[in-house]
Amino acid sequence: MKKVLVSIALMAVAFSTHVFANSNYDVFYKLNDKSTFKSMVRYLQTDDSQTNDLQYIFHLTEKKLKAAKGNAPELEKTLRFNLANVKAALSPEQYRKYLIVLNLSIQNQEFTYFAEK
Repeated sequence: MKKVLVSIALMAVAFSTHVFANSNYDVFYKLNDKSTFKSMVRYLQTDDSQTNDLQYIFHLTEKKLKAAKGNAPELEKTLRFNLANVKAALSPEQYRKYLIVLNLSIQNQEFTYFAEK
């Protein structure tokens, strides 16, 4: 059973990287939004230390995105920076929830763009 769960977790990480590769990374800008951040923290059930860490990580991620200016390799580095640091700051269960939220946000964003076209 443990091997199945580890396999699912690895597939989720691989899928999240694939999904982000096709997006325009706008979801990361939303993470610094006050109401979005509060909702995320409440959903992840973070303690004060984790909340401060996430806020700092999201701030740095946004700065890196602005500096990348659409450069694909830099955007990929920023994605990896965010995922690695969030993984270090959260418990495995919280990180799994974080990946789910990001993937759903990206998919929702793509559906919105498709509907607008």
